[in-house]
Amino acid sequence: MTDSASRAGAVPDGKSAGSPLRRVPRPAQTGAALVAAVCLTAAFLFGRVELVLVAAPLLLAVLGDRVRRPRDGSAVTMRAHAVAAADGSEPAPGVAGAGEPTRDDGATARVAVAVSAAAAPGSHPDAIQLRITPADRTPVDTVLTARAATQLRVGVAVGHSGPQRVVLVEGRAIGADASWTGDPDVPGAAATVVRVVRPAALPIRSLPLPARLQGLTGQHVSSRPGDGGEFRDVDRYRAGDRLRRIDWKATARRAQRPGELYVRRTTATSDAAVQLVLDARDDLPGEVADWAAPHPRAGLRSLDVAREAAVSLATAYAAVADRVGFDDIADAARALPPRSGSRHREAVLRRIETTTARRAVGDRVRVPRLATGALVYVLSTFLDDQPLRLALTWRAAGHRVIAVDVLPPLRAATLTAREQIALRVVVAERAVRLERLRAAGADLLVWTSPDRDSALRRLAAPRRRATAGRPA
Repeated sequence: MTDSASRAGAVPDGKSAGSPLRRVPRPAQTGAALVAAVCLTAAFLFGRVELVLVAAPLLLAVLGDRVRRPRDGSAVTMRAHAVAAADGSEPAPGVAGAGEPTRDDGATARVAVAVSAAAAPGSHPDAIQLRITPADRTPVDTVLTARAATQLRVGVAVGHSGPQRVVLVEGRAIGADASWTGDPDVPGAAATVVRVVRPAALPIRSLPLPARLQGLTGQHVSSRPGDGGEFRDVDRYRAGDRLRRIDWKATARRAQRPGELYVRRTTATSDAAVQLVLDARDDLPGEVADWAAPHPRAGLRSLDVAREAAVSLATAYAAVADRVGFDDIADAARALPPRSGSRHREAVLRRIETTTARRAVGDRVRVPRLATGALVYVLSTFLDDQPLRLALTWRAAGHRVIAVDVLPPLRAATLTAREQIALRVVVAERAVRLERLRAAGADLLVWTSPDRDSALRRLAAPRRRATAGRPA
């Protein structure tokens, strides 16, 4: 937060109280009063009436300026809120992360904000000064007329997804010739806009599937016989087979005795159960020097990558009628079981976009139970053992686990020699955890890698397991 934001403070409802006045000495007013005093003194001493005529307009101007100065202690009232798009849709949600691996310059979306600065009745300011402070960016100062400041629309660049303060707007009125101004140092003399910015849903063309599909209907071809899938084999007619499936050509070739029939069998279609497990216990930037900073510099963070990956995967699987669930390692109360349907999809997307960093007090002792045969995505930085323990437990239970690495590319140029050694230790421990996942049969996907699409294609390729008595 900038100095102006911490000094002014934010009002939750987007309003601010009026600010008291601060008199600013101006050369013109001071000079007019001084000249009038000299002229009156000279007129009294030398008996020159024309000097009184010179001093009178100056005194009237000074007194008129003091009379016009507001006395109610209020100069300007600020209001700010996000506005709808031009097509009448919801207020611009922002799309943080447009899919490019390098997004450290911020400005991945724009949110339209309507700002209104209304001067107090009777104050009649000549201008209103606004200070617009976007999140993680330098404040912008502008001076507008009182009429123009009542209806102002600003496009604010947003560099992160999730709940955040989009912009902080401070304002003060300025009197004629800057003879008085509102005091910007009063707490509450600001308006803030808080938005939940939804990440971008990147297109995913290849979707990995669980080792075995358990659903009864869907768009994926399973291995069990049924209706709706591809050709499986030709077998003898059994009770319950449909008559329209009788293959008369195969019957003529294979029948050994009268009445023996053969039918064409197909594979059944099924849906997949997908569980997205997001580790929201930390939110780390790519700049390692900012890991312990209370206010990191602008740039891509691990939760930005995690939210983008989760939204992209949830949207892609829901588009093919798969069941999608959500779980947060930092908060078990936010879990959603895998289900299908548009309402459940929106609920999952809402849970993802409202995910923020939560410092968990302790580890989750009880491993969350998943749907039978579910595909598990663990989205984490893997800087500690808890996501590793959960992933290994699910892998041992027979689930297919894909570990999604959401740590942004690291930059350590500004670290000291001691910090460089500490970073190498942390990176080495993280590499050991990822290697343990590979050894247990889990798959690894680096979301910020430029080869992400090819890695997804490899993970989506069908797998054949060697079974006793059957060829691999």
